[in-house]
Amino acid sequence: MTAKQFYDWQTSGGTDDVMHLVSILESADVPWCVIGGVAVNHWAEHPMVTQDVDLVISSDAVKHVVTLLEADGFKANEFEWSINLTGRSAVSIQLSTEKFYFDFPSRSVPADVHGILMRVASLNDTLQGKIQAWSDSGRRQSKRIKDLADIARLVEAHPKLWQQLPTTLQAQIQEPESSQD
Repeated sequence: MTAKQFYDWQTSGGTDDVMHLVSILESADVPWCVIGGVAVNHWAEHPMVTQDVDLVISSDAVKHVVTLLEADGFKANEFEWSINLTGRSAVSIQLSTEKFYFDFPSRSVPADVHGILMRVASLNDTLQGKIQAWSDSGRRQSKRIKDLADIARLVEAHPKLWQQLPTTLQAQIQEPESSQD
């Protein structure tokens, strides 16, 4: 089973929704990138299944892109910090509207995640985004625990990131031996 087939199986056909999303974003020619768990999957050693696709686009293109996605069959629900989109699968697409993320697309990299070509937040931005999410005391405990695990996965794969962790996180994540070099 390929990575794409596994992802498709786990998301009840999510590959098509994600590929449509990527195609629309690329055709719109707007700066964009995935963040969150999908970005962590690119940078970590071992990917984990996620049914969420978190992304950010240029702030001036949000309304235009949402209109394009709705025209392609996605349904949009607007919230305070995001616009959530659903297609035909179990994939939940969350378009972040938080200013914190708006510069991420300018530093994104092309990547193959689960067999799908997309733009991914840089390693440093991915870590900072996860730290930001983990720091939000208003998030559900289960989400914050997952954020902590994602941070640990990034540090394990890239030990030099240890130095960027706030001391509160360093107290919770084991320091990799090679970060001490």
